[in-house]
Amino acid sequence: MISTVLVANRGEIACRVFRTCRELGISTVAVYSDADAGALHVREADAAVRLPGAAPSETYLRGDLVVAAALAAGADAVHPGYGFLSENAAFARAVTDAGLVWIGPPPEAIEAMASKTRAKQLLGIEPLGDVTEADLPVLVKAAAGGGGRGMRIVRELDALEGELRAASAEAASAFGDGEVFVEPYVENGRHVEVQLLADTHGTVWTLGTRDCSLQRRHQKVIEEAPAPGLPAPLLDELYERSAAAAKAVGYVGAGTVEFLVADVPPAPGFARAGGTPKAHFLEMNTRLQVEHPVTEEVYGVDLVALQLAVAEGRALPPEPPAPRGHAVEARLYAEDPAREWAPQTGVLHRFDVPGIVRDGAGAAPGIVRDGAGTAPGRLRVDTGYVSGDTVGVHYDPMLAKVIVHAPTREAALRKLAHALERAVLHGPVTNRDLLVASLRHPEYTDPAALDTGFYERNLPALITPPPGGEHAAVAAALASAAAGEGRFGGGWRNVRSQDETRTYGDHEVRYRPTRDGGYEVASPEGVRVLAAGPDAVRLEVAGVARTFDVTAYEDTVHVGRHRLTARPRFTDPAGLREPGSLLAPMPGTVVRVADGLVVGDRVTAGQPLLWLEAMKMEHRVTAPASGTLTALHAAPGRQVEVGALLAVVQTEAQEDKTV
Repeated sequence: MISTVLVANRGEIACRVFRTCRELGISTVAVYSDADAGALHVREADAAVRLPGAAPSETYLRGDLVVAAALAAGADAVHPGYGFLSENAAFARAVTDAGLVWIGPPPEAIEAMASKTRAKQLLGIEPLGDVTEADLPVLVKAAAGGGGRGMRIVRELDALEGELRAASAEAASAFGDGEVFVEPYVENGRHVEVQLLADTHGTVWTLGTRDCSLQRRHQKVIEEAPAPGLPAPLLDELYERSAAAAKAVGYVGAGTVEFLVADVPPAPGFARAGGTPKAHFLEMNTRLQVEHPVTEEVYGVDLVALQLAVAEGRALPPEPPAPRGHAVEARLYAEDPAREWAPQTGVLHRFDVPGIVRDGAGAAPGIVRDGAGTAPGRLRVDTGYVSGDTVGVHYDPMLAKVIVHAPTREAALRKLAHALERAVLHGPVTNRDLLVASLRHPEYTDPAALDTGFYERNLPALITPPPGGEHAAVAAALASAAAGEGRFGGGWRNVRSQDETRTYGDHEVRYRPTRDGGYEVASPEGVRVLAAGPDAVRLEVAGVARTFDVTAYEDTVHVGRHRLTARPRFTDPAGLREPGSLLAPMPGTVVRVADGLVVGDRVTAGQPLLWLEAMKMEHRVTAPASGTLTALHAAPGRQVEVGALLAVVQTEAQEDKTV
């Protein structure tokens, strides 16, 4: 029997495993980097062991340090979570060689499937050799790992060599393995996967399908179970091929087989071609997936508890439970979709999803059942953050997974959108509004319209700010005045002076105090102030009254879903930059500069100049306009803070002015 589990991971997945261990009466051990010293997963564990350093290569990817930590803390088993060392056969062997229980598949199965090239060859699928124009478009992929890292779409043959180098560099950084390969790229297919669970007695469960087609940068954003709208013959094929792959490598534990399904008949009015559906094998993930909660909700199982049972040698029942209802999961990220998904950092001042209960005093958010299972939806949040935590620069920017289970897909989508809409998120910019808009978009609510091109087609409409921004700005201005921050100090003057003005982004608010101690709004028009205090403002617009909760943090103000930044009344000369300055959009490390790029070169708009690595992803910095590179302050290995000057491009118009 397992008594103490060390989780060789961090953040949300470590907290998730700890929750099940607590329920089973199993003690827990965390490992942490210096950057994670105060992280939630460290606070939740019964014991914690420091891994000196901050970079993954120094800490969470050091299998020798993790094994030593398990032995030092008295653990008798290791759960790898996902990412990091979860699909590293050498680490699995090191765990078992140390006399510890490995909560995962045999090292031989990991070796057979961890490399996508070897996995495909095992199943009789050969990657592309020499790529020609006729093969385009193609996809460059990392042989090890996943999560969209080390992956590039190539549509022009001349770009292939550069993208191969970029993918290899990113893969080496993320997984310690720079091997990449090339395969055909299927336009607008559906990403469908099958959850597996196998024991040491020969039983293999196929726990239904998941659809993970909504992706950005090849990373999943919204997932659901079961995958809707797939014909029965295709489902049978997916289950058979997945079970066969597991049996071929003697698989044990939880795993996932991923497919790209092409030619699923589309919804009327959509351009995607229909036909006979065809499933292309992508890979087998020899670990627990990020999106496993939707399968748990549909099948009523705890996959972590089942992993532990299998690791203890117990047999699974001959058949899995019957599925019920539909589950949808949204990944809540600290990122800005309007700025090419740039990750965000900073203090998460408040994080609350109304209705979520906590497991014990101060523990991570768990599962809440509405009306003891009688209501049409169940809400769950898996996270590694609570209010007051800081989102740092070293790791993935996912804040939480918000999951809803309901009797139907329609009910689950509606419940999840509503929960996200009401969530209190004070701190860095997040993708919350994008998630809400996605869940309500007609191309997503109609399952026959699903495909991986969703964001490519719809992103501009989805990143439009939520309605009511001008009224949120009024509430922010009046709350500031009520707190005594305005020039009037909240008092009425017998002799009227000019209106007080405050600007938040593109919204200018003009107001003045009234004789009765209230406020009158001059702009925008049509707003009547019913009440105004430092924390809440009640406004009436077109006969409809609403209360706006207001919380200010220095220059950032949160009003409901709106995150507003106050524009300073006076320009700070220290903040002025030379026209054409390229500033770091996020804190990170310069990993490379475009080959041969030197000051004095002519560059064109959109030309890649350099690449930053932040939160395990590479981010390309491009020329904002055509012109001349007049300064270059970036060099490989340089650490930069957000707003740091990287380069200056003098545009053609600026050049004309100097002539």
